Amino acid sequence: MAPQPPKPLPANATIGILGGGQLGRMTALAAAPLGYRCHIYDPDAAGGPAAQVSAAATSAAWDDWAALDAFAKTVDVVTYEFENVPMATVDYLMRRVPVRPGPMALEVAQHRVEEKSFARDQGLETAHYWGVTTLDELIDGLAAVGVPSILKTCRLGYDGKGQIRIDMDTSLSKVWDDLGSDDAILERMVRFTTEVSVIAARGLDGEIACFPVTENSHEDGILRRSVVPAQIPDGVAEAARHAAETLIEALDIVGLLAVEMFVTEEGEVLVNEVAPRPHNSGHWTQNGCATSQFEQFVRAVTGLPLGPTDILFETEMLNLIGDDVDAVPGHLRDPAAHVHLYGKAESRPGRKMGHVNRRLSLRRGS
Repeated sequence: MAPQPPKPLPANATIGILGGGQLGRMTALAAAPLGYRCHIYDPDAAGGPAAQVSAAATSAAWDDWAALDAFAKTVDVVTYEFENVPMATVDYLMRRVPVRPGPMALEVAQHRVEEKSFARDQGLETAHYWGVTTLDELIDGLAAVGVPSILKTCRLGYDGKGQIRIDMDTSLSKVWDDLGSDDAILERMVRFTTEVSVIAARGLDGEIACFPVTENSHEDGILRRSVVPAQIPDGVAEAARHAAETLIEALDIVGLLAVEMFVTEEGEVLVNEVAPRPHNSGHWTQNGCATSQFEQFVRAVTGLPLGPTDILFETEMLNLIGDDVDAVPGHLRDPAAHVHLYGKAESRPGRKMGHVNRRLSLRRGS
């Protein structure tokens, strides 16, 4: 007898989301049309971007076991909107309610050496790297990796934070002191022509669907602009999709996996970072794709069939960072633009306040 497909969560079920930022906010907004409620759990959940649009929010520490017990009793599945949730929290919840994606995805994504090693183990290419826990290991690593290179903390770095460039005249002892961590990775700087990403989804039944390859531009370590479709050769695009499909399968993810990659001058695709959640470079899908990454995320973790990932039209996404938010009235006058603000009360330099999706043209061939 053929196995029965998994049953999706019924309408009016509740999705528990660990983390209260803008990714949780946009996930909750995508869950509502599908009939689902969301309950946010985050130490800073009160009044945050996700809590503003969710049915419930719990503001409690990651190790508040009584609060986690109460949270688990109110939800039907748990997921997360960022990957730095403590593993002890995930393990505790897993004994009470399904958690999707599972812990392996978090363990790999939380540590940059594990991330690179896991990709290599799947036959994928990465930049040359060296795990570093002491100044002596940094010196050894520099001999192996070469300059220019980047020293990064293995945990908790994002948007360019926790990273220091190393050149020929760099004082290694100062760099090591400035990093402030004894758990680091040294990576050779990659000479790339393009930065790309692929967001893959995997359902409860094992079905995989990839969104089109996205071309990304960063400033000061922060994503500034994404454009789809990426202007890269078909073979490079296929290699990027293959990397995402390989990793989401190997990590046994039910949910989303974003894979950021470099494309070298030789056309080689190098895996840089992974994130088992919605991703900034996928925001264009809200207006430029048949299914948004947030709806796809909800579909996956609730057991619904995955949606189509066809491009509706060429699209660019522009992050609104800090005072960029002051330009929103101008964007609202543009009939090709769609503004998405995150409900953050205060703009600060380097803080993502929202984004704009803009139609560039009708889909080619349409």
